[in-house]
Amino acid sequence: MLRVRPVHYTSRPERWEELLIALGLVKTVDQGPWREFDAGSGRLALHTAAAGQDVDGTTALGVEVGDLAEFARRTGLAAEESGKTTAELITAAHGESCRITSTDGFSFLADKAAHGANCADADPALAVVGVWFSADPGAAAMTLQDIGARFRPVPDADETADFTAKNGGVLMVRPASGGPRSGLGFEYDGDPGTLRARLTAAGFEVSETEEAFGRTLHVANPDAATPDAAEGTHPAAHVPPTLWISQRPN
Repeated sequence: MLRVRPVHYTSRPERWEELLIALGLVKTVDQGPWREFDAGSGRLALHTAAAGQDVDGTTALGVEVGDLAEFARRTGLAAEESGKTTAELITAAHGESCRITSTDGFSFLADKAAHGANCADADPALAVVGVWFSADPGAAAMTLQDIGARFRPVPDADETADFTAKNGGVLMVRPASGGPRSGLGFEYDGDPGTLRARLTAAGFEVSETEEAFGRTLHVANPDAATPDAAEGTHPAAHVPPTLWISQRPN
């Protein structure tokens, strides 16, 4: 199995939970600083971070698998041909995991899924999107193929690449200068107007743009909220002002 499950670090977990529920995700795990939310396709974990920590407002790309040893073996076999990927079983702070590393220097973790199918109450039209920004998008795309993600053709003939995971979620590669890094977004396979109304009713500021292949909603990022002068908290420079939800391409 393969499911997209990024981990987002935030000092504003309550506001994030409100946003995710308004988007149509359902909370399935609540263990202190760790919460998990199921979308119709894919899963997102929230990890509480202290305000001002370097990780506050960042997202770590991640996936879930059924059997770590088998996943590492299969990835290793695929990597023998591509030469772009290494898969190493490790003991991380949270337990056994598999570290995937690409030749662009980027690495992310594959963890054993704690629970199986996505919650049936989640909005079936919403998908979690993990984004990999890289100066070597070809290597990044090959690594995603090596782990078993399925290439999804898009009309653009540029260096972007989209993939889907068998058990839910979307992985995107986007060319970018500087060091490799990860990001977070969502896709909606339905009328964005319906989702916009739901977000607005929940008290979130939403704008909309018309892209080449559909409409994209931009909702205010909880991590970029107005600074709290009393607490001396300010959003870090790396925190984007909005999160995007794009209309799923046909």
